[in-house]
Amino acid sequence: MNACDRPGDDSPLRVLYGGTFDPVHNGHLAIAGAARDALGAPVHFMPAADPPHRPAPGATVLQRADMLALATADDPDFRVDLRELRRQGPSYSVETLRALRREIGETAPVALLVGADSLLGLPGWHEWRALLDLAHFVVADRPGSGLDRPLPPPLAEALAGRWSADAEPLRSRPGGCLLRLRQPLNAVSASQVRGCIAAGGPWRDLVPAAVADYILRQGLYGLHGPQTPRPV
Repeated sequence: MNACDRPGDDSPLRVLYGGTFDPVHNGHLAIAGAARDALGAPVHFMPAADPPHRPAPGATVLQRADMLALATADDPDFRVDLRELRRQGPSYSVETLRALRREIGETAPVALLVGADSLLGLPGWHEWRALLDLAHFVVADRPGSGLDRPLPPPLAEALAGRWSADAEPLRSRPGGCLLRLRQPLNAVSASQVRGCIAAGGPWRDLVPAAVADYILRQGLYGLHGPQTPRPV
């Protein structure tokens, strides 16, 4: 029996949205908003300290945390969880979830919010099969993502029977289920934002205004030319 077949307790669903958020941008907020609306639960942004699958972030840990705090300040359903920044070593999701389970128990419902590309790359994650019983997966999908094509055999086998048509199983079971978010999503990426900043292109409308002003004050991402924050 996997976690998607076991009843959970009465705890509210906890949705964790991990990533480097380098920088947090409007696409991230659109995904979080879609998940909040679909699941009826707040979203906890969880910045990674040392992502093992990717190059080192362009901003420091503290700068990325500051930008997340600014981006989420006006929405009570968006929260920032800094647990991965406080842990030494690589930010392996499986270790984060195991530590969380020690805090909240084995039957409280927990979900990871990920992009379709991340789900397709799941077999490359550390102890990836264990993740499927530690938490649900909420998959932010977009046309052409690849989820409608045959999945690689190991992933297809691991995900078989876990897909849910609605959010109810995610709220009532501890983990192990998958839900696709099919709402139209903002296609901007952090790498595009960084590239626009470095090239001196238009980028301020790609991030929340408070984050744009922070990037300007800190001179992040190879900021091109002298610029000042917009007047309030």
